[in-house]
Amino acid sequence: MSRDFTKIRAWQLSDDLTVEVYKTTKNFPREEVYGLSSQLRRAASSVPANIAEGANRSSKKEYLQFLSVASGSLAEALFPPSLKTARLCG
Repeated sequence: MSRDFTKIRAWQLSDDLTVEVYKTTKNFPREEVYGLSSQLRRAASSVPANIAEGANRSSKKEYLQFLSVASGSLAEALFPPSLKTARLCG
């Protein structure tokens, strides 16, 4: 059972978030390229990727597992200390 992930509102919002994270981290200091910048980018881009992958799984159980992973990645990307540090770096 394949779902069109591009029509899933959570995917649309998380894709927008990923674009914003990339724009924001582009202005981070060079020494953060492999630190906070990389962590935020990987966490943010993992959200829509896991929604898309889960949407193409055949069982509801697998789909929900990928949504759970996406939720964890979103929590990592929005983790308050990371955002506070990001504001200080940007």
